[in-house]
Amino acid sequence: MGIIIKPIVTEKLTAITEKTPNRFGFRVSPDANKLEIKKAVESMYNVSVVDVNTMQYSGKRKSRYTKSGIVSGRQTAFKKAIVTLKEGEVIDFFSNI
Repeated sequence: MGIIIKPIVTEKLTAITEKTPNRFGFRVSPDANKLEIKKAVESMYNVSVVDVNTMQYSGKRKSRYTKSGIVSGRQTAFKKAIVTLKEGEVIDFFSNI
């Protein structure tokens, strides 16, 4: 499995990208460090990365009520990285659609 799992395209991250157009978010492998994330983004998208900020999210407990009783489970934990690119460079996630 690679370092970068998928890019994050949500309303919150789109608002960040509109405010500062050189910041992008990715869901990354939980054991990846900032240097590995930087190299992976640079090689995958052919851009130069200035800064990488990472966040660890713990899995939340979820439960719901069904006919057969309470079903409880847990969401998976994940790591998110906010990557800042060099001024003037952008990543177009929708270019190959």
